[in-house]
Amino acid sequence: MNNKPLLIKNAWLCQIDSGTVNPFFGNMLIENGIITQINSADVSIQQKDFDIIDAQGRVVTIPNVNFHDHIYSRLAKGLPSLGSMQNFTEILENLWWKLDQILDFAMIKASAYMAAVESIRYGVTYIFDHHSSPLHTIGSLKILKDALSEFSIRNVLCFETTDRNGEQLKLEGIKENQEFFLHNTDENSESVFGLHASFTVEDSTLSAVRNFLEKNKIGIHIHLCEDESDRSMSLQKYGKLPVQRLLDFNLLNDKSILVHGVHLTKEEFDSIKSIKPALAVNLDSNLNNAVGTPKFENIPEEIPILCGTDGMHANIPRSQKQMFLIMRNQKLSFDKAFYLFRKMYFDQLNFIKKYFPDFLSLQVGNRADLIIWDYVPPTPMNQNNFFGHYVYGILERQVHSVIQNGKVLMNNFNLTDVDETKFNNYIYEQGKRLAKGLTQPFPKGRA
Repeated sequence: MNNKPLLIKNAWLCQIDSGTVNPFFGNMLIENGIITQINSADVSIQQKDFDIIDAQGRVVTIPNVNFHDHIYSRLAKGLPSLGSMQNFTEILENLWWKLDQILDFAMIKASAYMAAVESIRYGVTYIFDHHSSPLHTIGSLKILKDALSEFSIRNVLCFETTDRNGEQLKLEGIKENQEFFLHNTDENSESVFGLHASFTVEDSTLSAVRNFLEKNKIGIHIHLCEDESDRSMSLQKYGKLPVQRLLDFNLLNDKSILVHGVHLTKEEFDSIKSIKPALAVNLDSNLNNAVGTPKFENIPEEIPILCGTDGMHANIPRSQKQMFLIMRNQKLSFDKAFYLFRKMYFDQLNFIKKYFPDFLSLQVGNRADLIIWDYVPPTPMNQNNFFGHYVYGILERQVHSVIQNGKVLMNNFNLTDVDETKFNNYIYEQGKRLAKGLTQPFPKGRA
């Protein structure tokens, strides 16, 4: 279905214009990866030969973006118990900091395949990934990029730089970030500089990263105050709180992604608002780890709010709905919650364009990246009620079809040109290897 022009007919086309979403019932023609015509449903498209997807009244929107993923964690299902996990530090020490050291290139590739398939099913075709495989660092980002490219998923990648595994592995992490940024020429893959979190990154490391950032236009991607331990341990080890360290080393800019921010104070948010780094919230993960949730009323208008999954899954629609519900649970009024949700929706558009300037608004001439939701509105849609439909209707439904750069990745709930059995078998074999590896003794000094 990808060689001919593609007609999507009888659809609510949710176009973006001047800070509003304007649903329009009509037809859309896609040619050579570009939206070339949009007409009312009662006007025929002037084209003789095309493939057709009849949306039958369903809703078409821009694709979903996962602004914080950990693809390396995808195989972590049903693993053996590795120790106590009664608090956040124990979860890191007895799960993630053991798991990431088992990963090799085959497991990383399998993780990316699993993430890609899951992401497409949830309409996610853009992923910002924060990777860790400290014993297989050099070349790991290319493994991820190539695997995601097989599924036409655009990506912004980084490696988790940390001092927790010693000097040599820290230097390899720095090198992997630098080399990928300097030598990756794929227009569908970009990069940021990955840092784990303040409490595992020494001053000397932050200084080295600052020197690279000053020479290159690049942002950082870092966990920030996910748990109270980031604050207390940073203060104990370095004499400063995490935000102050980032400011002192001049590591923040408007391309930076700060992840979680659960334990940031209003004063700390205010101290960085003029720089305009983005905050990527990951609420399912916060709830799962029992670390709390961000206080949305403390987030200044100037700071973009983005939505991620922290590697727990690829379900950005659920994560967005979770954000709205948690805002309501924090006693924000319906007006305030809808205001902030709408802000998040447009913040993601503005932020993604810092990395992919051709990200679309569903207008003629745009790149053809879009999703069809299995949602037929029970009442008319317009710019005044779009977010009511979105929060209470669209986000509760599955994604029906996915188009990326004019290519149909999923049609009528079925992935196209993908041998899922083949991929699932490969994923399972690598998952077995990972589970077995976690039962073996760890290299001395590595866990």
